[in-house]
Formats: sequence, C-alpha cells, structure tokens
Amino acid sequence: MNLPADLLDRLAATATRRETPMTTGNLVWHAWGDGPPLVLLHGGAGSWRHWARNIELLARRHRVLAPDMPGLGESAPPPPGFDLWSYARLVTGGLEHLLRPGERYDLAGFSFGGVISGHIAALDARDGANRLRSFTLVGAGGLGLRRDPFTLTSVRSKQGEARTAAHRANLAALMIADPARIDALALRIQAWNSDHSRLRSPKLVPEGALRDAVRESIAPLNVIYGERDAIAYPYMDERVQLFAALRPETELHIIPAAGHWVAFEAAETFNPLFSSLLER
Repeated sequence: MNLPADLLDRLAATATRRETPMTTGNLVWHAWGDGPPLVLLHGGAGSWRHWARNIELLARRHRVLAPDMPGLGESAPPPPGFDLWSYARLVTGGLEHLLRPGERYDLAGFSFGGVISGHIAALDARDGANRLRSFTLVGAGGLGLRRDPFTLTSVRSKQGEARTAAHRANLAALMIADPARIDALALRIQAWNSDHSRLRSPKLVPEGALRDAVRESIAPLNVIYGERDAIAYPYMDERVQLFAALRPETELHIIPAAGHWVAFEAAETFNPLFSSLLER
C-alpha cells in the first residue's frame, strides 16, 4: 500500500500545469478533471497542496483550478504597493486566461484564501460580472471578531529532526486539532509550503477586511469551520451570528472536533459536505 505522502506525487503527476502572466512574473496553476470550473485558494504560507485530500474527489465532477497565489508556492511575488483588492485582481486576472469567455465558476478559499475569495466575490458584484456561481469560506478569518492568541515555532534555523518537530508543533498549534492526524502527508505539505513562502499574509489583512467584503458580495455563500478551529474557538457563536447578520441565507456548517485545516483533518466529512453544497 502507498504511503500517505505519495498522494502528492500522484496529484503532481496527473495535474495540468499552467502559468498566467503578472507584471512581476507568472502565476502558477494546477488543474485536474473536467466539468464546471471550481477554483480552490489555499491558506497563508501555503500552496495548492492545502487541498491535497480534496482534489481527487472534487475533480470527478469539476475542473479543479488551484493556483499558488502570488508570493507563495511556485508563483512570482505581487507587484510593489499591492493591497487585498489588487491581490484579488491578480488571481482573477490569471483566471481569465483559463476560463472560456463568459464561463461561470465556483470558488472556495481556505483561511487567507477565504479572505481573497471574499474580495473576489465583492469585485464580482462591483463589476456586475456575475461570473461567480458560489463562494465557500473555509476556516475564515479577517472578520474582526475575538480569537485567542497562539504561538508558532520558528523553523528557519532548525534542521533535521528539530525542524520536523517545529513543523509538528505549528500544525498542532494552528492547523490540526487532533495530534493523531498530524501524519507524514501533513508534515510534508507543511514543510514544502514553509520553504516556499515569501509573503507574510497576516500583515496584509486589515481588521474586519473579510467582513466588509462579504457585505458587498451577492453570489451564494457557504461557510465551513472546524469546531476546534484555533482562530475561532471558543468564540464560534460570534461567527455564526455575524454571517447570519451579513448574509442571512448563508449555508454555515461546523464539523465536529476538527481544527483550522478542516478540509485536510476531516476530509472524510468535509468532502461530501462541500460536494453537496456545490450541487445545490
């Protein structure tokens, strides 16, 4: 039987790799499957690999398009002086090279990718484009709500087992609620993403930035959290109340016992739930 980490090799081998231009270089995309387009945006200090345990199932019904966002993974950095709005337009600008004229798409964003997804949804409404069929926020931050502090361990000066231990500690502090779920695949993804991150996304997100973007959006909205998400627990009720006030028709789901990286940690629950939301 294959080791869990072999999934990344299989995904890389079966993907179609595309590059779309920015003024500072190229935005790198990976695509799988066929059907209605589904765009997946990863989290901060991440890459398309944040969706590793979801892509194959989603690609059975969708053309999955997953970029490494600017300054992260294999993609070039954003131009100087950018903000969240111009950063979101870098992503949609790349997407225009991959979609057919007038083709609509679904969008999902994890963590920092959720913040960018909210801004893309707001831009879709501002521009009157109506290209967005739905958007789903997974582990959404940037709402201006309470969150308990946590400490991450620096990995830059560490090597070997000490570096792996630091990655494991960071996964436990922020990403995964159940330490038993921090497996070889999680560690491989965390290490690769960390080594290729050149953008400090938390410094880019003003307080309440996603809240304000969601208020402007009009595309159908879904929200998914892990019950033990480190950026929301134990204040999940505040998130539920905020989305009910901003967008009363929002489909909001909380997956029991899972942490921030809910699409990975609880993929067996997340995948059928997310697929059912897309079907609607």
